[in-house]
Amino acid sequence: MKFSVNQKDLQNSLNYCQGVIEKRSTLPILSNVLIESKDKSLKITATDLDLIFIQNISNIEIIEEGETTTSCSTLYDIVRKFSNEKKINFNLINENKINLESDKSSFNLNCLKASEFPITEENFSENEFKLNSKTILKLLNKCKFSVSNDETRHYLSGIFLHLTENDNKKFLTGVATDSHRMAISKTLLQDKINFEPIILPKKTIFQLCSLLEDYDGEVKISNLKSKIKFEFNNIILMSKLIDGKFPNYLQVIPKDNQKKLEIDLKPFLTSVDRVASVSLDKKDGLRMNLANDNLNLSVNNSNSGDGKESLSVKFGHEIDISFNPRYLIDVASNLDGNKIEIYLKDSGSPALIKDPSDFDSIYVIMPMKG
Repeated sequence: MKFSVNQKDLQNSLNYCQGVIEKRSTLPILSNVLIESKDKSLKITATDLDLIFIQNISNIEIIEEGETTTSCSTLYDIVRKFSNEKKINFNLINENKINLESDKSSFNLNCLKASEFPITEENFSENEFKLNSKTILKLLNKCKFSVSNDETRHYLSGIFLHLTENDNKKFLTGVATDSHRMAISKTLLQDKINFEPIILPKKTIFQLCSLLEDYDGEVKISNLKSKIKFEFNNIILMSKLIDGKFPNYLQVIPKDNQKKLEIDLKPFLTSVDRVASVSLDKKDGLRMNLANDNLNLSVNNSNSGDGKESLSVKFGHEIDISFNPRYLIDVASNLDGNKIEIYLKDSGSPALIKDPSDFDSIYVIMPMKG
């Protein structure tokens, strides 16, 4: 195998591979990236057995076709230190060694045979549909911060994607919750699609988001019973899905929160963040004392002190309620407009948060006791 590749193209691809490969893998082959040169393109593959990333890099000069695997982290570390936009020449010396050189640098890296690499191509073509990349990115970004980190309840460690219907319109809806807070976002579907409800794992969500940040266009999505595949821009991302039943989230959405609090988003976000500074881990309750268009925010930490701040708001009631400030900051940071609307019932009931500039997303936060 002999080929030349542009430094920047290879660095970008290996950067994504780094996000897929497990740092502490027990199988040496899973620390490697599969490199295949054929048909005028270079195919790069990385996997942790649950997630597979494949990218085809075109504009490659191939002298001799072939395939091998080598350490992804070592290769990435070398490639990113080469001069930008330079050509890197690869030459597979034997099945255990590959040489790469650029300018006056030359490296020989250890290899493992490509036949040892665990890769399965499956036919996903039955349930195919297309969505715009920015649509998917928005849906995932609006939900991902509420995904649970609790490994004992694996069915909460992802985003629940499913079809919903409202006023004869079909939506693809995403929901995430860690049982203290919940994010729901939906996107209108123009065409009828076949899509069984799935739970997309956290790692897949973050990898997909970072890939979609750099791409504007259509994404082809297809899913089997336990796997999903995303195709776009010479990239394929295949992932296993979380096996489990997502709880009935509709029961959690407050139905009778009549007390509407309207605040300018930016001052609210900066005030909450400032006052929460005295809470060393942002876990102390942020007390919100509301009375007649005035909001008093306060945090009290026995080790570091206390902080207070007040804001003018629109609110014609009186209520005293505490929240985890981190949750309020996460929600407020993901709103699009200039306002935030918080619908309250009493100090012990969950709050419903809306973004007046995005009717497709809502958030629920449980209050803290005391």
